[in-house]
Amino acid sequence: MFESLQEGLQSALKTLRGKGKLTEANMREGLKLVEQSLLEADVSFPVVREFMREVTKKALGQRVLNSLDPSQQLVGIVYDELVRILGPVDPSLHLTKDVNVLMMCGLQGSGKTTTCGKLAKLLLEEGVQPMLVAADLQRPAAIDQLHVLGEQLGVPVYSRRDTKDPVTVCRDAVAQARKDKVRVVILDTAGRLAIDQELMDELSRIDREVAPDQVYLVVDGMTGQDAVNSAKAFNDALELDGVIMTKLDGDARGGALLSVKFITGVPIKFIGTGEQLTALEQFYPDGMASRILGLGDIRQLVTEARRIVDEKEQAKLEEKLREGKFTLEDFKTQFQKLSQPGLMQKMLGLMPGMGEIQKLMANEDSDGEMRRIIGIIDAMTPQERAEPKIIDASRRRRIARGAGVEPQAVNELIKQFEMISPIMQQLAGKGLGGRLQAIRELQQSGMFDPGAQLQVKKKGTGRRLSPKERAKLKKMREKERRRKKRQQRQGKG
Repeated sequence: MFESLQEGLQSALKTLRGKGKLTEANMREGLKLVEQSLLEADVSFPVVREFMREVTKKALGQRVLNSLDPSQQLVGIVYDELVRILGPVDPSLHLTKDVNVLMMCGLQGSGKTTTCGKLAKLLLEEGVQPMLVAADLQRPAAIDQLHVLGEQLGVPVYSRRDTKDPVTVCRDAVAQARKDKVRVVILDTAGRLAIDQELMDELSRIDREVAPDQVYLVVDGMTGQDAVNSAKAFNDALELDGVIMTKLDGDARGGALLSVKFITGVPIKFIGTGEQLTALEQFYPDGMASRILGLGDIRQLVTEARRIVDEKEQAKLEEKLREGKFTLEDFKTQFQKLSQPGLMQKMLGLMPGMGEIQKLMANEDSDGEMRRIIGIIDAMTPQERAEPKIIDASRRRRIARGAGVEPQAVNELIKQFEMISPIMQQLAGKGLGGRLQAIRELQQSGMFDPGAQLQVKKKGTGRRLSPKERAKLKKMREKERRRKKRQQRQGKG
């Protein structure tokens, strides 16, 4: 997400690190690079001018220049200004009525209909029953698409093919929702290839006669400043309550995201980060500013983790880990949870300090690698998964044939499992903060090396552990052995 903006800002700030002393001259030089990275990311010029004016004023103060670590102070200033430009935003939907009507509008191709489905999915996860309304009567395919989404989600879809009046459809849908005690009605209104008076008149009529509680504009984040112009035009006609920016997992440079709120005064409420129905996030300025600066986003990380982790299943795994019973079957289960396309990349992007690892994995076929690992484990017998030590040369060859890999790949998997098993046991029982800290320590020690993935074709000899890393690994294993012995003694007592 926003790779060019992230890389530009991070490299600009990096130029100021490592200098013996920061002066006004080299600080101005660094700030010039910050400004350049914002302009290259297609941020509106008035936004860049305002942003740089505030950052420069604070960064050139004596308190910053004379501090022990002025470059870190500058990161803090840039972060605060990003949060100010992006916010404030209240991401809640304020569902205060028995029936709450949300009107969705936008140009064709912005992902409006799919976003209606994503919003319905998000509401379902929060225990709220929605109804989708096919009010885009210009495009019959949009009605069909909404019905398909409704079937996938198990959500009712209201449509009428016997009328060409969208106001009638919307009004009747709200009446049906009241009758069925549906709490949220999502109106999927008509779009156009470009803004025209006919579209605005139709939307204004729905707004005036149906009186939706909230009006959201769906814009394509990849269209850059066109997204800002669309937001301005729609807001002039409808008084928007918020913007939903889609396709931010693509080649969006980030300019529209930073410009919309400043130019239009309309906050971004949600962002679309993929094609899956779960790929809609509530927008928090502090989390987004943190992501842009490569500092992760803990709040969203927790949200994503809750989506993929079954709490009862996780409690069972925690218990097994504490008892030292982590097997290759458990290892496979964890991989399967992360094997959704792009999920591992997304999770790493949300973790503090994992930016470099994310880039490293982006150069590898990480999704294909996960499938290969699962294939190798599936080729084993239940006994081999429970006791990998029994896997000798002949078993290794049989597993390799079954999985379509070289025997060396089976060897590598077993070695990785033997290394990860004590680490997983060490993480058991720790909260999210404790786990992230442990992962950071492993990363710093060099033991957590995502580059050491399984390869069908050998690409190189790999890296060796340093004496310090070997000592740390040995210490961890000794600690785990002592813990198991202590448990055994307690069990006998």
